[in-house]
Amino acid sequence: MHPTTPNPAADTIQAPFDPRREAPPPPPPPQPSTWLEPITPPDESRTSLEVDDLIVIESDDDAGLATSDLPEPPPEPDAIDPDTGATPITIAGRKSGISPAKRRLVTPQEKEAMQVHFTPQQRLLILDSWKRSGLPAGDFAPLVNLSKHTLYGWKNRFEQDGPAGLMEKKRGSTTGSRLSEVTRRAIIMMKEANPEWGIERIADMLARGPGIGASPHAISKVLQEWGCQIVEQPTRPHRDHLRHFERPKANDLWQTDLFTFMLKRQNQRVHLVAFVDDHSRFVVSYGLHASQSTALVLETLRAGIASYGTPVEVLTDNGSQYVTWRGKSAFSHECDKRGIKQIVARPRHPQTLGKTERFWGTLWRELLSTAIFSDLGDARIRIGQFIDYFNFQRPHQGIKGLVPADRFFGAAPTMLATLKSRIAVNALTLAREGAPKMPFYLAGNVNGQPVSVHANGDRLLMKTGDADPVEVTLATTTTPLVAPAPPTPVAPAPPAPSPLVPFGPQGVPVSPWTGTDGPQPPGVSALDALQQLQQPVGNQGGVR
Repeated sequence: MHPTTPNPAADTIQAPFDPRREAPPPPPPPQPSTWLEPITPPDESRTSLEVDDLIVIESDDDAGLATSDLPEPPPEPDAIDPDTGATPITIAGRKSGISPAKRRLVTPQEKEAMQVHFTPQQRLLILDSWKRSGLPAGDFAPLVNLSKHTLYGWKNRFEQDGPAGLMEKKRGSTTGSRLSEVTRRAIIMMKEANPEWGIERIADMLARGPGIGASPHAISKVLQEWGCQIVEQPTRPHRDHLRHFERPKANDLWQTDLFTFMLKRQNQRVHLVAFVDDHSRFVVSYGLHASQSTALVLETLRAGIASYGTPVEVLTDNGSQYVTWRGKSAFSHECDKRGIKQIVARPRHPQTLGKTERFWGTLWRELLSTAIFSDLGDARIRIGQFIDYFNFQRPHQGIKGLVPADRFFGAAPTMLATLKSRIAVNALTLAREGAPKMPFYLAGNVNGQPVSVHANGDRLLMKTGDADPVEVTLATTTTPLVAPAPPTPVAPAPPAPSPLVPFGPQGVPVSPWTGTDGPQPPGVSALDALQQLQQPVGNQGGVR
């Protein structure tokens, strides 16, 4: 036995065998050393030496055991059909790593050419032939190179839409808004009349007004198709996350604050104080004055208590009308006398009174920024009208599209159910008739029970609590049981006494002095005549 020859291929790590890669060229024969005899070239049947292979020089006795004279086994036949690419059926299924069918990449043009398209006339002819043949869809479909599902689909579309159903339709979802034309016109008219309204506000007004349901996203699509564009406005990042609080019932907490603005015509600064319910955002009382004294704030608080009851707590800021540096303020004494707990917000933190600050912003944007008041009285009347609109008509996004009165009077669940039912009824009317009908509904709370009255066709239904709706009949004419008494003649009112000091047409007192007719002589003044007019009638002897 001779010593083993070192394997030069052992220093190189070969990759696993891959039939898709060509066989590497055979390595060069090893160089003989100085103390070994020349080595014959390796067998060409082996392309490379494995890592664990060894070269052993055997004796002549083992030459007869060489395996080079053994016949090679026949190659395994390919199991894949060269024409169809299918594998033969076996018990164990197809072999791992063999594709069940031949696949290839095609261009969109080739794929379009491979698909068979039929014109609407051809589809109608195929349906007519199928009907005349009397064959089932599964037997007739292969005759025209179609599936039975396609035939059934054509048949259903033809029965629903007629020949127009066999027209080629674009696949996928339709682009643009799916709202009806009446709803689109209503959205556009609202935006034209109120450019400052957003999509949330328009959705709430559609639900409360004509009773039309439209999501904010659908309204945004309609406005974009109409020509509106979305403008990105830079905002300042908040230093901390927003915190939200809300009392569970009305009159649990009132918020109060003061707001000042200028009367443009008089160039006069006025001050507005308001008390806002925390749960419902309902403005319970307000006052507009030329000063900002504590007495005026107390007068506004007492007016709110007289109208809507005493709150449990009142949230104020650190203004001088509410807080003093020494002792207790008059406002704190009033709260203690009425059993109200006063909560004072943190200094320089207006977010605590966020609901009241939000009301000031709404009042400024929608009224005060553009209105011009003739005087203080006109401002009081018009601001009161806006507060009535804010309380009873304007939807508030912070309370899910309800108006503050719905929450304050406990009619929020009934109002939401009424609005949903009206939207459903008007949607059906819109689909049938093309125009929504005028809405009629009343909702409120009577003795703790929610009550709603709404129109259903020509009938008027009233629902109380969980009971079934009851039809209400309104009598058009009434017959009096007792004949009305003849009207009693009213005596004319006595004439009003003349004022002690007569007033002119503009409210300016009339002076009895009319001036002088001409120049006075020396030593005589025009004021002498005025003094004579002011002397008492009974004093004839003059003043002593």
